[in-house]
This record gives sequence, structure tokens and C-alpha cells, in this order.
Amino acid sequence: MISQEIEKYIQNHTTPEDPLLAELNRETHLKVMHPRMLSGHLQGVFLQMISQMIHPKQILEIGTYTGYSALCLLRGLAPNGLLHTIELNEELIDFAAKYFKRVEGGMRIKQYAGEALKIIPGIHEQFDLVFIDADKENYLNYYQLVFDKVRQGGYILADNTLWDGKVIAPKKLDKETRGIVEFNEAVQNDKRVTNLLLPIRDGIMIMKKL
Repeated sequence: MISQEIEKYIQNHTTPEDPLLAELNRETHLKVMHPRMLSGHLQGVFLQMISQMIHPKQILEIGTYTGYSALCLLRGLAPNGLLHTIELNEELIDFAAKYFKRVEGGMRIKQYAGEALKIIPGIHEQFDLVFIDADKENYLNYYQLVFDKVRQGGYILADNTLWDGKVIAPKKLDKETRGIVEFNEAVQNDKRVTNLLLPIRDGIMIMKKL
């Protein structure tokens, strides 16, 4: 979405990746399929800052992957808070868990294995912050499912909302692109939120519940 020169400049003017996140980043690229799914440095710093500004007591993450984004969100979690993170791929649960065990406060991350659409109704919490980063065709379903669980004034973030630019006049809507387009349009027309679509990495939609 931006030139390599600008991206390098941004990287050079952003707080560096700490050793634990750098190790997780490297191991993901070495051992896990589709490492591009990792949140990565720039998005990680953004998620950390959002969490630190909100100081949420309850966070819901839909899509753990290898745990990078959860570790970043954890850094703003209130001392008595809990971060709930859901991952469909059970092979990644242990991968993420070994990093969660190494970080201060990692015991405040609660992992769930399985389909988020089935798991979310059983989590009886009011969330201050929700981060959606799972299968794109279900983004709107996730949004609708979590909305009533988000407190007034709470935030929902959704990753990949530019979807490599496919959202702009797509010639053929595959199911993932269709899911993102439908989600973006639904959010834009939802009078219950204020929203901002940021061109960070592959696009992050920020919604504040009114």
C-alpha cells in the first residue's frame, strides 16, 4: 500500500521491537505457515498503544495465531484484567502459550481452542476492547455477536480491512473479500458507533461504541 522506502522510514522512526516479540516474529516465520498473518512490529506497537490508552479490564481477541497481538494488547491490560483469546487451529495454542508463560502477566491471558462463533456466547463478560483478526468471511458475524458484550464507550478493532486493496472496486468477490466489504459497509452505516479506517499495514478499522 506504501513504498518500501516509506515503510523503512516508518520502521526506523518507531520504537524498536523488543527481544521477546522479535523472537516470536522470527520463530513464526521459520516454523508456521502463512507468517504474513502475524501482526508484526508496526501493528503491534499500535495495538499496544491503544490498549495502554484504554487500560481495559476485559479484552477479547478473535484469532490468536501465534500470540504476537495478544502480547501487545496485554501491555495495557488493567492489573486485575483478563485477556480472552480464541484460536481455531489447535496446533497454534501451545505455540502461543509458551510465549505467554514467559511474559509478566501472562497468566492473565485465557486461551480458547475452537470456533469463535460457538465460544463467544459462552464468555459472560463485558468487554472494553475487542480485536477481530480471524476468518474474513465471518467478520460481520463476529461484530454482531460481540456488539452487545462491549460496554458503552468501548472499542472494537478489526484487522485486514483494506485486504490488499481488493476492497476497491473488486472485479470478482471471493468469499474473504466479500466478507471484508460487507463488514466495512455495515460498520460505516451503523449509527451505534463512530469509526475510522486507518491505512496501517493491511488496514485497521477502529469503532467506538456510542
